[in-house]
Amino acid sequence: MVDNRFIFDAIDQEDSFMGNRLTQIATRTGDNGTTGLGNNQRVSKNSLRVHAMGEVDELNSNIGVLLCEEMPADVRDVLVEVQHQLFNLGGELSIPGFELLKEEAVAALDEALAKYNGQLPKLEEFILPAGTRGAALAHVCRTVARRAERACVALGNEEALNDTPRQYLNRLSDLMFVLARVLNRMNGGDDVYWKSQRMKQG
Repeated sequence: MVDNRFIFDAIDQEDSFMGNRLTQIATRTGDNGTTGLGNNQRVSKNSLRVHAMGEVDELNSNIGVLLCEEMPADVRDVLVEVQHQLFNLGGELSIPGFELLKEEAVAALDEALAKYNGQLPKLEEFILPAGTRGAALAHVCRTVARRAERACVALGNEEALNDTPRQYLNRLSDLMFVLARVLNRMNGGDDVYWKSQRMKQG
């Protein structure tokens, strides 16, 4: 267990140099294949923790691309909040033993899932990750969320990790599936259904 006093001391130290850190992008400290965590520990860039951090960063970046698309204002608000929570998740991953992502964030996803799924017709067939550009990007976010979840599971199998990051990514992937369906219907469209040969024969 990491001493919280040490963490906060490290955070204070990081904050005092924040201006330099944000301005000086190329520090060259990672040229040897290692990177620094939030507790000043240096680890391999190929470590499970760094992989998980990278997957979450990629997910957040893809959501940023999705936000460039036209969408209902309430959906946009949900996704912007998700970006903030993913930043918290990444911060938690960067400081072993620390907690930044709260259970309330998972509860918020549950509420969004219930709200938007309740607006959709029941699925009776499999759908393809296609349709409008916004819907297709939402499906990309869904798959990256699953990859980030797998990375957190792998990390949790080797090191102590809170349940909330894994739960949040699991729920977020479900939400992105639902939002893809919402976005496909935004201007009167529909899901793109899989042409199943088995179902045709039946």
